[in-house]
Amino acid sequence: MQDLDQAIIGQLVAENYRTAAIFRKFNIDFCCNGNRSIADACRQKNIDPATVTAQLAAVLTQQQDSAADYNSWPLDALTGHIRQKHHRYVEEQIPVLEAYLHKLCSVHGNDHPELALIFDLFRASAGELIMHMKKEELMLFPYIERMVQSVSEQAPLPPPAFGSVSNPIAMMMQEHDQEGERFRKIQELSNDFSVPPDGCNTYRVTYALLKEFQDDLHLHIHLENNILFPKAGRMEESMSMTGNSCSIQR
Repeated sequence: MQDLDQAIIGQLVAENYRTAAIFRKFNIDFCCNGNRSIADACRQKNIDPATVTAQLAAVLTQQQDSAADYNSWPLDALTGHIRQKHHRYVEEQIPVLEAYLHKLCSVHGNDHPELALIFDLFRASAGELIMHMKKEELMLFPYIERMVQSVSEQAPLPPPAFGSVSNPIAMMMQEHDQEGERFRKIQELSNDFSVPPDGCNTYRVTYALLKEFQDDLHLHIHLENNILFPKAGRMEESMSMTGNSCSIQR
């Protein structure tokens, strides 16, 4: 982007919080010293501004694909997508958000006691989500993928240790409800992720990332509760009625 190196760092992060990750990567302070241009900051760090602006431009022009027709995807493609996109996203963002929340509590905790509650809720959610995703990756998703393979090959499928796919699905859906409720409390405590008047850029980035995390969680849960799980249940039922050689239901 033309003249991006003259952009003021703090303003850029305020307008697009994803740029904060690039500044963190190059150890450029976007909070307390965010009133500098990218060129000035790079000069002080002895960094080529073109290296930084190229990565910033990629972030600024990135578009999310929100029009994917997930309902038409084969179930093994959907489990792979959830594992690679949503599970990896959660694993990567948890330590980032924990670090930001810890900093906010240290700097603004006295004036904003709700931050400690938000931090506690997020840490609890993070721990539960990690265990939840491992159960899906080690137990539920492999079984769904074996069902798809069995249908494709018209081969018998050994019964799972958990009896029916409906059993782990019920557990996963209950855990989805718990984490959804936890994030509803976070949203309420943060006044719908609204930064207070005394909030700095770190405050803005943290709340923006929390909202992004919640949005990703909502899509993640939607893909499982409303598409993957019902289709997996119907597939298992059809296989039991047709000798493990049914066609994949769409």
